[in-house]
Formats: sequence, structure tokens, C-alpha cells
Amino acid sequence: MDPDFAVRLAAIEHLHGLSRAYEDFIPRAELLRNLELDGRRYPLFNPQAGIHRPRAFRGPAALTIVTSPPKPNAPPPYDDDFDEDSGTIRYSYRTGSVESPDNRALRAAYSEQVPLIYLMGVAPSVYSLAAPVYVVDDDPAARSVLVQIGSRVTDLSPAGMRSEPDVRRYALREVRYRLHQHQFRFQVLTAYRHRCTICALRERSLVQAAHIVEDLHERGTPVVRNGLALCAIHHLAFDRNVLGIDPRGVVHLAPRVLEEVDGPMLREGLQSFHGRSITLPARTADRPDPERLELRYERFLAA
Repeated sequence: MDPDFAVRLAAIEHLHGLSRAYEDFIPRAELLRNLELDGRRYPLFNPQAGIHRPRAFRGPAALTIVTSPPKPNAPPPYDDDFDEDSGTIRYSYRTGSVESPDNRALRAAYSEQVPLIYLMGVAPSVYSLAAPVYVVDDDPAARSVLVQIGSRVTDLSPAGMRSEPDVRRYALREVRYRLHQHQFRFQVLTAYRHRCTICALRERSLVQAAHIVEDLHERGTPVVRNGLALCAIHHLAFDRNVLGIDPRGVVHLAPRVLEEVDGPMLREGLQSFHGRSITLPARTADRPDPERLELRYERFLAA
């Protein structure tokens, strides 16, 4: 039995708690805090290496593997590594000898079949969590291992992975989708400085990243130019076709809404923005795509 199993369980639950607390964006600063268990401290993350095994571990296997955040304006580093057919992720050895301490710790995770933590960079100093994950194959010739995402219900036991292959494939699809959306959200909110493009509200808990063209559309890719930062009320109004934005960036309200008479929320929160222009990001490359705005505005007019 893995002598570090209790630490693994505690670390996984701790990080899932952080993931909930930070709405799936775990800050690097939180990852650098040690886990304290039974009077001992266990670092959960090594900022200098992608493979981490705490020195206090008694067993040979790693605890955490990390993928660096994508570079600005570059595609996520996960696209070429995710294989949804097999439900696996290819994770590379550290450069250097296959017998280096880090690579031995990664390979031991396969031989020992212990649960790992996988931290995937969403943006600089921000990570998304997948845990537990297991190394299901080791290929020294290719200098990589294959990783599968397990279930917290069935796979967090000394018996290792017991979930069905379909469950693992579904978990992989969910993680991949979430990573793309996390990166999209982070980049959009950063581009708009966490302010609603319509009303300039800057309460971060109420400002969201909205797609101009929805995911299922062929133009609905999760890129900044397909995004708008909108407060919760304007996001919902945009999604429900109560509010539209034309290709010039001018806000329009549905005629029925303009004709309604109600309290200050309707008057000041919606009607007062009719005919105004949205606030654009400073960088031209981050500004909304006029063609996508036109596609979305046509839907608004049809509704």
C-alpha cells in the first residue's frame, strides 16, 4: 500500500476546496502554501518543475504534475495532447535523463498506481485542477506517459482506478472544455479590465465573460474577439435577446423593453444604455470581431 496515500487524499480534497473557493481559478500563491498534516508540512507545487514529489514522502511516486500556462495569443498547450477516443492525456518527461529524480518519480506513479494531482495552467499564475489522475502507461522511448482522469467517487482508494472507461472519457472531455472556457474567461476579463463593457461595473463577482457567438456555432470559438465582459444583468439580457450590440458596438434594446414603464432598474440599468457605444479594450487585437457581432445582432433583430 502507498505509504503516502493519506497525504494524497488530504491534498486532493484541499485543492478541490481551493478550486471551489476561487471559481476554478487557483492562484499560484495558494499553491505555494504547504499542506499541514499530522505535524508535517508538504509542499503541493514546485514552481521550478512540472513534476513534484515532496521530500517528506516515504514512497517513490510524485504527488503533482503541472502543465505551464499558454503563451499570449497562442493556442492552449493541451490540444495536441488530449486523446478523447482513448480518454488519455500525453504528459512529457522532464528534459534530461529518464533516470533523473523527477522522471523516476513520474514513472513510479505508473508502477505504484497512485493518485496524482494535475494542475493545468490557464493563464500566468492561474491553474485549473484535475484530481485524481493516474498514469496508465509509461513510454521511455517516447519520453512520456499517458494519464487518465479518475473519479473522486470510485478512484480515490488504495485499489487504484476502478471507474469505467466511459466515465474517464467523459471526465477528459469535461476537463478539456473547462480549460478552454477558463482561458477564454481569463483573457476576456483581463482585456476589459474586469469591467462591464456596457455599464463599466467593476465588481469582479458580478462581471462575466460572454460569448458573442455561442459555442455550438462554427464561429463560436473561445477566443477574446468572440467575447465581451458583461455584468450579470447585461449578460442575461444579451443572452435572452433583450439587448443587442450592433457591429459598430452600439447598444440596442428590444422595442418592447424600451416601451415598458417600471422602476429604476429598468430605466437606469437597461433603457438608459440604448444607443450608447460599448467600451472597447485598449488593444486592437482584443476588440470584438465585427463579423461575429453582426451574426449575433441578426439573431437579436430576428427575436
